[in-house]
Amino acid sequence: MPLPWLRLLDAAIGVTDLVRSRRIRSLSRASSRDAEGDAQDGRNSKLSRRPFFDREAALVELERQRLESERLRAERAAGLELIRQTGDREIGRLRLLVGIAVISWAGTLWFAARLVGSGGIGARITLGAGWLLLLSAIALAFAGQARVARSVQQAGDWSAAAPDSVSSGASGAAALWLLVGGLALASLAALIA
Repeated sequence: MPLPWLRLLDAAIGVTDLVRSRRIRSLSRASSRDAEGDAQDGRNSKLSRRPFFDREAALVELERQRLESERLRAERAAGLELIRQTGDREIGRLRLLVGIAVISWAGTLWFAARLVGSGGIGARITLGAGWLLLLSAIALAFAGQARVARSVQQAGDWSAAAPDSVSSGASGAAALWLLVGGLALASLAALIA
């Protein structure tokens, strides 16, 4: 007798569907019980997750503080660099004044020999006053350089220092005017002689 393969196959599929449907029902009941249990244990699960979020919040806060300190350090470094550059420019300007004053004073020495021999007393006094102003300009330019160097060094303790705080002060401004006055008097002495 031949086996009814189609019927056997149909019966196997039916049994499989029956087992599968019961398993699905039991799983859905278990998941609904778990959902009810989760609703009741929601406080417990939130409490169990809380340390994780606390650690994450602490890490975020630590990272924020690190970034803030890096930003402040970068601002401080940029401010110090700006102050250093301002000081370098001011010292360069004062060194130029010193160089011009020294060359001018040395140049007037050439006129001095001519004035001593043939010039009058007025030309000698004017030339002497010019030398005095040129030498004073040199001295004040050196004093201005010292003040700028001191200002830049104090800016190393930068809190609210600004590039405007680095200057040669009155000595730097006076050195320029003394240089101009000394050159004017030396020129006048050359004209008088």
